[in-house]
Amino acid sequence: MLGHRSIGFAVVASCAFATAAWALDVAEIGSFHVGGRQVALDGMPAKELVFSAGAPAIKVDPNGQFEVEQMYAQYVKLTNPKARYPLLLVHGGGLTGVTFETKPDGKPGWQSFFLNAGHDVYVSDAVERGRASWARYPEIFKTEPVFRAKREAWELFRIGPSDSYAKRATFEGQQFPIEAFDQFAKQGVPRWVSNDAPTIAAYEAYFRKVCPCVVLVHSQGGNLVLTAGLRVPELIKAFVLVEASGAPDPEKADLAGFKGVPHLFVWGDYRTEVQPWPRLTAILAKYRDGVRAAGGSTDWIELPEAGIKGNTHMMMMDRNSDQVAGVIQDWIGKRGLMR
Repeated sequence: MLGHRSIGFAVVASCAFATAAWALDVAEIGSFHVGGRQVALDGMPAKELVFSAGAPAIKVDPNGQFEVEQMYAQYVKLTNPKARYPLLLVHGGGLTGVTFETKPDGKPGWQSFFLNAGHDVYVSDAVERGRASWARYPEIFKTEPVFRAKREAWELFRIGPSDSYAKRATFEGQQFPIEAFDQFAKQGVPRWVSNDAPTIAAYEAYFRKVCPCVVLVHSQGGNLVLTAGLRVPELIKAFVLVEASGAPDPEKADLAGFKGVPHLFVWGDYRTEVQPWPRLTAILAKYRDGVRAAGGSTDWIELPEAGIKGNTHMMMMDRNSDQVAGVIQDWIGKRGLMR
C-alpha cells in the first residue's frame, strides 16, 4: 500500500554491508560530459600571456565559440551487477563527486561501498563544479563565485556548535573524523547562485543518457535533481535523499509523476541545534507530504531514532558511514531494486 512510513532499521541490519568486501569483477570504467550548450563571445580584447617561465608570450584571444554548462560523470560498471539499475551518486553545494570517493581520513567511501554491494555506480560533478568546469563571468555566468569558509562548513555541517570552530570543539558523540577536517576542506570548490536552470537541464540530460536508475542525492543537489526528475519520472526508479536541503514546492509543482517512484529521506543528528536545519527539514517534510498526496511511497529515517547516533551532514564521511550506507542498501533491497 502506498503511503508514508516513519521507520527505523535495526543497527545489526546494516552490519553485513559494513564488513562485506570482495574483489570486484569490473566490466568497464569510463567517464563522459553531458548537457551544456555552445556560446560565442566577441568584442573582447586579446592579451599576450606567458604560460611557462622563460617561454615567449603567446597571444590569447578570448573571443570565439565555447562549450559551457555541461556536467561530468564517471562510472564503474560491474560484469554481473546485483542491482537492477545503476546507482547515481549526486553531491551537494560547493562540493563535487569527491564526496563519495575516498573519505578525507583515507578510508573507502560510498562509491566503494555500493560497488561492493553490487551496483553499477556513477559519480558526477554538476555544472560549474570540478571536472565539469566553469565559464567566464559576467559574460556567461552572471554572478561571481561563492566560496565556503572552513568555519561555515564546521558549523553548517553540524560538526560542532556555533562559535566552536576556533577551538575545534565538537558536538558530543559526533562521528566526523575531525583529524581529517582540514583535508575535507580541500574538497571545497567555487559555486554560483545563478546557475540553477542550466544545472537542472544538465541533470535531465544525464538521466536521459544513463537511466532508468536509482538516484542518491545529498544536500543542495536535492532540489536540482528532483526538479529534473519531474521532467523524466519514468526514468527514475527511486530517490534516496540524504539530508536534502531543498525540494520542489508541492503547491507549485505537479508531483503526480512520482507516484511510482519510492523516496527515502535520511537524516542525521544535531539538526535542532543548528540553523537553518529545522527550516530545511520542514521544507522536505512538506515535499514528502506532497509526494504522499500524489499517491507516492515515502520512508523517513531519523538515524538517531534507529539507534545510529552522532551523524553530521557529511554522513558519508563519518566514521560510521558504512553503517549508514547499510541502512540505505537495506531499503533499496526491500524496494525490489536488487536482483
